[in-house]
Amino acid sequence: MLGYVSIGVFIDGGYYAKVNRALKAMESSIIRVRSLFDFITGRLAYEEGINPSDCQITEAHYFRGRYRVKEAYDKHLLYNERKFEDTLIENDVVFHYKHLREVEKDGVVQVIEKGVDVWFALEAYELATFRHFDYVVLITGDADHEMLVRKLKALKIKTVLLTWNLTDVDATSPLLKEEAGHHWELSQLVNQDPALRTHLLYRLREPAISPLGDDF
Repeated sequence: MLGYVSIGVFIDGGYYAKVNRALKAMESSIIRVRSLFDFITGRLAYEEGINPSDCQITEAHYFRGRYRVKEAYDKHLLYNERKFEDTLIENDVVFHYKHLREVEKDGVVQVIEKGVDVWFALEAYELATFRHFDYVVLITGDADHEMLVRKLKALKIKTVLLTWNLTDVDATSPLLKEEAGHHWELSQLVNQDPALRTHLLYRLREPAISPLGDDF
């Protein structure tokens, strides 16, 4: 049992956005960031057998590619991007962005998000080394982060993989689940505990498909 638990949270923004889009489509809801953080600290406090006040998220970081301002404006994304950034700021989350690129190939436009996963892994590892977190919580399902988990474990830092799988397409990488010391699958947890679903989700007033574009 630890006397005080320091937690670093690292959010894969692309993965987080997919979860929110699926939740909007299925039940017109999105994740409430503050409630998600409360869940993380409360569960780890319970597992460590300490008072919740002694279990704190000392740093939280969010990584994602995003469009340049004119492209975001043309795509009607600016309002929702700014609205979500307000939520991150209110919860002391540090956001890290790289610009997206669009490439047309054979008449199909592809969105290129280059370097964000590498940045995510390097920043998580570096901060874990210097901040000496007791736990690192990774909100992602990407197999590319398997080696990050392995490196964190080599530092003797307990690692939690937090996922919310709502479609088969976005299923968590089996290799990532095997590597992580702890795996919390929220789709299972909220099905077992409807009160947790109510706590974690914010019910949207507008329709699931908004004319302002996708929420982050």
